[in-house]
Amino acid sequence: MRDPALRKLIDSYPSKEQEDIVNAYIHYGPYRFPLSEYPPSGPINHPRRFQHAWFKKFNWLRYSPTSDAAYCFPCFLYLKDPLGKSGSDAFTVQGFKNWKKVGVKNALCQLIWGKIPIQLMDIQFYVGKMQRKLILILTRGHDESSKSKNQGSFLDMLKLLAYYNKDVHDVVMGNAPQNAKYTSPAIQKEILEVFAYKVQKTIREEIGDSKFCIIVDESRDISKREQMSDFFELVHVKDTTSKTLKEEICIVLPNHELSIQNLRGQGYDGASNMRGEWNGLQALFMRDCPYAYYVHCLAHQLQLALIAAAREVGEVHDFFKDLIFIVNTVSSFTKRHDELQASQIAELEHLIKIEEVDTRKGLNQIGTLQRPGDTRWISHLKSICSLLRMFNATRSVLEKIAIDSQQSYAQRGDAKSALKKLLSFDFVFILHLMEDIMGYTDGLCRALQHKSQDILNAMHLVVGTKSLIQKLRDDGWECLLQKVHSFCNKHGTEIIDMQVSYAEIIRSRRNKDTITMEHHYRVNVFSTTIDQQLQELNSRFSEKTTELLTLSASLSPIDGYKHFDVENICRLAEKYYPRDFSEYEISHLKYQLELFYCDVPKHPDMKNLTTISALCRSLVENGKSNVYPLVDRLIRLILTLPVSNTTSERAFSAMKIVKTSLRNMMEDDFISDYLLVYIEKEIAGKFEIKSIIDDFYSMKPRRTRVK
Repeated sequence: MRDPALRKLIDSYPSKEQEDIVNAYIHYGPYRFPLSEYPPSGPINHPRRFQHAWFKKFNWLRYSPTSDAAYCFPCFLYLKDPLGKSGSDAFTVQGFKNWKKVGVKNALCQLIWGKIPIQLMDIQFYVGKMQRKLILILTRGHDESSKSKNQGSFLDMLKLLAYYNKDVHDVVMGNAPQNAKYTSPAIQKEILEVFAYKVQKTIREEIGDSKFCIIVDESRDISKREQMSDFFELVHVKDTTSKTLKEEICIVLPNHELSIQNLRGQGYDGASNMRGEWNGLQALFMRDCPYAYYVHCLAHQLQLALIAAAREVGEVHDFFKDLIFIVNTVSSFTKRHDELQASQIAELEHLIKIEEVDTRKGLNQIGTLQRPGDTRWISHLKSICSLLRMFNATRSVLEKIAIDSQQSYAQRGDAKSALKKLLSFDFVFILHLMEDIMGYTDGLCRALQHKSQDILNAMHLVVGTKSLIQKLRDDGWECLLQKVHSFCNKHGTEIIDMQVSYAEIIRSRRNKDTITMEHHYRVNVFSTTIDQQLQELNSRFSEKTTELLTLSASLSPIDGYKHFDVENICRLAEKYYPRDFSEYEISHLKYQLELFYCDVPKHPDMKNLTTISALCRSLVENGKSNVYPLVDRLIRLILTLPVSNTTSERAFSAMKIVKTSLRNMMEDDFISDYLLVYIEKEIAGKFEIKSIIDDFYSMKPRRTRVK
């Protein structure tokens, strides 16, 4: 019987038959019993049910229509003895159907079985892939000695794999030769070093003799600064002056047999030591290689840069401080989080009752307030939107805390202060203003986070965003004020008279002039904040960089090559890349471009391309790169311009995952190798296991294996 609720436990069969029974279950495959709609359970007013989508998310999950409950297939096959605690047999015997807490109950099984194929069934395959060990390397225990009771997840997982496979059991842990266990941290790091070296080698071979760009960014560690190059090789420096950074990068490049004379692009953040026109890092490199053009990275924390610009306005700066204070006050304790969700449910039930909200599937999800982060690009917009969506629920929670006698004096005081800030007209006005501004810039920030961003698209996005923000400044005041008034009326917030005098707190006594509230909010807040945004966007493009990117966009194949301009393209090669084209080649480029325009847009595989990078690939795939070598060379040079530097940003995100507070003492080489393999996992996953073993043994002389 394959129905999880009706099947017999593996232990109930004779011991000699158990292995055959397990293999039979595996052979017949999953019993999932799909239904168009599963039976509801729980409260009548808010029933829950099993979701068919969970089958795709959890490969170990099984469902029984008899008991309307979920089961764990690997647990049923291999975990023979329940723990003896209440609920320990939920996924094997009784079945689990408390769908409200399904995420919590799924966590353990997902941790154990989520990464293992159900042919764990074909555990030899899982163990045989040596790179899977990389998953475990960072889960080592503090004390891995044989007498330790907490050896860490690495050895525990190795024991688990050995327990279920005799072939593995015979060659690991105590059964392995004393000099061939391969479980010591030093050996594991050597294996990781092999992977990292092969990844770097693959990237270098991909570059070949082509021109290249460098993207450099920095991340402050607890104990040091770490500089990240385009090969993800960490360079640790004592200071971050432009001279020191250049010296360190010039050490890295020769290690990969890269010549600085082939450098054609630089991508850094906006710090003075990086972008300085005279002594910045980009200027120092351009003295050695005048065609290594610097593009102030379009994607680098653009949203945060815009937020920083907005916070130059005092009222906006105070708003973000108040926003963080309100979110922390409401979300700092689990009980308050539960009260927030309960308030949302109550409000939603009322709105459904009076038919003011749509009740279609997927709408009206219960959420929580989002904290704005220091490094997450869109977290500030998410925080603003979440507060707007849960304004009434947030107000209700703060009111309860403020009058709750069981709360401490400080907690009640914080709640009263947060409530006062939340209900102020000033806070509500800037809340809606920042929603509009950040809503316009959010699309640009998201698009520029793509690993490879087309130049023409990037320019259009920047121009379009600036145009929308300018339109908001010119025509958006009345609409914003109307939206704020409507919100205040709906939520019971006091609306101020815009014609009364504004008494500024910090104001010279000699200044006898008075201004109205409307002048203050429209000029000092609304217009000034938007002007700061426009200024920040404009500062990210110098005149030279704008011309370079605009001319480069003339090669874009989008919309049937309608932006193709022979004169602009020839000017691009002659003005910006004279070292890469001889005088004869520049004169011949015009004729090659005209022939290119008559041929390529009509090619069936090349007429519907949308990006310059796609055009470059298609030229190679269709043999056109040999027919138009000068055009192909110019396109490759354009692609070295670092329009997006999100690769290094992803490296920092990976660093947060890898280097936690529990693993803060990782050696520099170890974290460098691990980050490289972690980020470039697609490359690392393609290596044959035999090549890893061969490189591992060739690293240094090793003793003969002796039993």
